[in-house]
Amino acid sequence: MHTDMRISTVSFSIKDAFRNLNRNKTISIASATTVAATLFIFGIYLLAMINIKQGILEVQSKVEVKIYLQDNITRIQKRNIEDKINTTAGVVDVSYETKSQALDKFRNQLGKENKSLVEGLEKDNPIPSAYIVKVSDPQVVSRVVKNVQGMPGIYSVQDAREIVDKIIAITRTIKWVGTIIFIILIGVSLFLIGNTIKITVYSRRKEIEIMKYIGATDWFIRWPFIIEGIIIGVAGGIVSDIILYYLYKIVYVKAASALVIMQLISPTYVITSILGIFVLVGVIIGAVGSALSIRKFLEV
Repeated sequence: MHTDMRISTVSFSIKDAFRNLNRNKTISIASATTVAATLFIFGIYLLAMINIKQGILEVQSKVEVKIYLQDNITRIQKRNIEDKINTTAGVVDVSYETKSQALDKFRNQLGKENKSLVEGLEKDNPIPSAYIVKVSDPQVVSRVVKNVQGMPGIYSVQDAREIVDKIIAITRTIKWVGTIIFIILIGVSLFLIGNTIKITVYSRRKEIEIMKYIGATDWFIRWPFIIEGIIIGVAGGIVSDIILYYLYKIVYVKAASALVIMQLISPTYVITSILGIFVLVGVIIGAVGSALSIRKFLEV
């Protein structure tokens, strides 16, 4: 008995929600457009943050410490330095670069037109041999430098600390700014969808009062509006994702043809992952916005 009543209540709520949407087409389209516009702005921010974060990760993966060695270094000193590097937490790879390898690399960097600048340096190579240390995180760089600094046999340590500090600062800023923008956008979405649903609820306030007087429960009255808000939210999410996909695809193609150093994420990500996020956020703001909007009209 109770199950049949629940099924009939759900069926009534869904039918009533679609009836309301059809009855108030202009308001419904305006509400869905509001959600779509808000989610589109949020999507632009989200894609920007994801691409920036990916770019930072690419830079982080290239962060390394170069430990230059003295020409007269002994085998024991080399072994001690290797042991100290390998026992440092956060070190993911250590490679040894000989003097001749370093000279060849420098020659290639100069290019064919400037190769004459290094001619004759093979016999008296001024470039020292070095250990190239790759780390799991930029913050590990200072730990590596601290552990090896001043050890016998080391000529100098190149750690690109300024770049590392900038990367850490940018990462922290992105996290804080991202959190603040996300909260603001969600707040704006709730406000806008709430106001548009209020118009629908207000236009049916007499009907709601009558339903209350004849004994309808608050949830019986509330559900059609919540479902209506969810439908509007989902519709807005799908529309905004489609628009975002095609616009981002244009940007992606132009960026690829312009040989941008940083590799952007694939447009497919917009259709798969971001669509799910948009639909979920649309459902939440539609349901919450509707529930909050109708609350005061139930106080009869």
